[in-house]
Amino acid sequence: MPHHILAKEGDVAERVVITGDPRRVRKLAKLLDSPRCVNRNRGLLIYTGKYNGVDVSIATHGLGAPSTAIVIEELGHLGAKKFVRFGTAGTLAPNINAGDYVIASSASHTPGGIYAQYFGENSRNDADADPELTAQLVKAFSARALKYYKGKSFSSDALYAESPGFAKRSYDAGNIAAEMECALIYKLSKLRGWKSGSALIIVNNINESRGPRMSDRELGSRIIEGARAVLDGLSKA
Repeated sequence: MPHHILAKEGDVAERVVITGDPRRVRKLAKLLDSPRCVNRNRGLLIYTGKYNGVDVSIATHGLGAPSTAIVIEELGHLGAKKFVRFGTAGTLAPNINAGDYVIASSASHTPGGIYAQYFGENSRNDADADPELTAQLVKAFSARALKYYKGKSFSSDALYAESPGFAKRSYDAGNIAAEMECALIYKLSKLRGWKSGSALIIVNNINESRGPRMSDRELGSRIIEGARAVLDGLSKA
């Protein structure tokens, strides 16, 4: 049984939107019909309700790969099978701006750490999202006329080590965004037989010359617009 998520069997839906910030979880839960809170333990808020007549949970995964691994392992124990990470990211690409979205069809990471413990020292340093779930997200974002880019994200373990130099190296390696969790979610999903994808709100360009981080007020509207698209896609996957 889970040690950190104190929900009961049947409390967590097969489809789950996961996001880092519990405040965002509360906001997204309002988009569900008849949402109920099924976990508050350790600040890992989880709500379950319906969207388009389909059972969906909204869950907090915290910051970084280790926290996220614990949460999705325990959600999996409780019946979750399809995950969409909906969170924020910085862009590495010169043509992507704050307020745009990135649908991460794959994600890369540095070797070692949690990845070595789960997958071995010589495992690949990247992983793909589930293609069917990604296709549903693309369809949903297109239907809502939201500006998005599809491509690879770099999942960093060191937020404050990111710099313009890091951005150039990562972009040259084929990544268009940087965040902290997608690679772990994709790799662990393949290991456990789940499906996963992600949609990311770009809040800044990691190249410092491209301007400041998006304000909380600006971010608020993009969260709701993007969340509706995420829920549209997930409910049909």
